[in-house]
Amino acid sequence: MNASDLTIQALNKAMLEAVEFVHAEGWDAPPTLFALVPSALLIDALPAEDDAAPLALVVQDGIPAHLEGGSDELGDFISQLAWPEEVAGVILAQEILFASPDAPTETQPARLFSGVLRGGVDQTLLQLRPSEAELDEPFAEDNVELRGGTGVAPGVIAALRYTLDEVEL
Repeated sequence: MNASDLTIQALNKAMLEAVEFVHAEGWDAPPTLFALVPSALLIDALPAEDDAAPLALVVQDGIPAHLEGGSDELGDFISQLAWPEEVAGVILAQEILFASPDAPTETQPARLFSGVLRGGVDQTLLQLRPSEAELDEPFAEDNVELRGGTGVAPGVIAALRYTLDEVEL
């Protein structure tokens, strides 16, 4: 995979796969870290598909269970990681307390999905946790609403980029 294959579209597809994976695990889950590797490297392990994603998610084990989303300890742990050249990018999914710019003193639980690719592409998605009343609606758990874009969580993006050894000093 060359740098021209590391597009925002490839990252978006990987991010949505990460959202589906984490959503299936349910709320109140620990942070999840995914390495993104070119699907071509895993071709023998993956079923052949015409619309195969250019990047495959590889869930990383080893995040200490006591690390909570949004914590300084998680940031410290992430900052100690380094990825080999074969890893094209990384996604971190974590549960946080989100404060809306409209009401900064009020917080609500949310999931933050932050992803970066080598070469500069990044994306952040936010999924607000439904209220108990919303969850009482039929099929409410299947409804995943995402917000986001670039520049949403610059500290997390910088930490992930650092793990790819792409920090400008």
